[in-house]
Amino acid sequence: MFTVPLIMDKIFKSKIRPELTSSPLKRFLYNMTFTRKLLHRIAGKKLYSTFGGQLQFFGIGGSKLDEDVDRFLHEAKFPYAIGYGLTETSPLLAGATPGKGKVGSTGPAVLGTTLKLRNIDPKTGEGEIIAYGPNIMQGYYKADELNKDVFTEDGGFITGDTGIFDKDNSLFIKGRIKNMILGPSGENIFPEEIEAQINKSEWVLESLVYELKGKVVARVEINNEEFHKQFAHLKDKTNEIENTINEILGNIKKSVNNEVNKFSKLSNIFEQKEPFVKTPTKKIKRYLYKDKEAHENPEEKQIEEK
Repeated sequence: MFTVPLIMDKIFKSKIRPELTSSPLKRFLYNMTFTRKLLHRIAGKKLYSTFGGQLQFFGIGGSKLDEDVDRFLHEAKFPYAIGYGLTETSPLLAGATPGKGKVGSTGPAVLGTTLKLRNIDPKTGEGEIIAYGPNIMQGYYKADELNKDVFTEDGGFITGDTGIFDKDNSLFIKGRIKNMILGPSGENIFPEEIEAQINKSEWVLESLVYELKGKVVARVEINNEEFHKQFAHLKDKTNEIENTINEILGNIKKSVNNEVNKFSKLSNIFEQKEPFVKTPTKKIKRYLYKDKEAHENPEEKQIEEK
C-alpha cells in the first residue's frame, strides 16, 4: 500500500494524538519517553488492525513526513517505509524497508544508485544532492539548455534538494533549494525546517513558511476539529474564537522561535482560513502564496492558470 504524508498526518493529529493526550494524566505520561513509546505501540496495533491486520508494507512518499508522525510510526512498529526520489529518477533514489528506517531519514541510497553531496557547508555538513545511476533519465525531450542546468559534467542529476548523510549513510533531507530564503547576512533558511517545528503543535493542521517584505512569516491552517472539541463553549462567539486563535498562534510563534536559530525566527504568523491549494500529490503550491499578505489568497483565475 502507498500513500502521501498528508494522510498519515491527519490520522495522527486528528485521531491518535488527541486520544493519547485527552487528559492531564495522559499528557503527563505522553511526555515521558518510556510511556510515550508504550502508548504509541498500543495505538499502532489499533491502527494496524484498522488496515486489515495483514499489512506487510506501507509506503509513504511525495513530500516530507512530519517528524512526530514518523516517530509515532517508528515506535508503534508499524510496517511503513519512506522513499525519496523524483519523476526524473524513475522515481526512487533512497529508501529503507519496514523496520529498518530512522526517524527523520529517507534511508540510504537504493541498490544501483549513488548519491553525493556538492557545495557542502563546512559548518553543517549539508550539501546539494546529486544522483547517479541507470534509473536517471537521459534528459528532458528537446530541451538542451534545460538539460545543461540539471546535469553535472560527469553525468550526475542535480536534484535541487539539500541533505546530509549520517555515519550509516542514511540520507536526511533538509529542503528544496528553490524554496530557500536568503537571510539578512546571507544565511540559508529552509522553510521546511521551520514548518516542521510549527507542525508539532496539536493546533496545526498544515503550515507554510515564506518570505514577505524581507521577513520570515508563516501561514497556519488550524486543526479545527481539535479546536472545536476543546473550545466547544465558544460556539457562535466570533470575537472570542478569533481572540483564542490569535493567542494560539502567538504561543506557536513563541515556541517555534525558541527552537530555531536567530535568523530563522518568525516575524509574523497568521491563520490560513481556507485550505491550502495543493498539487495532485497533496503538496502545497508554494508559488501561489508568494508575497501574499495575511488577508490575501490565490485567486481562482490564478489557480486555474497554474
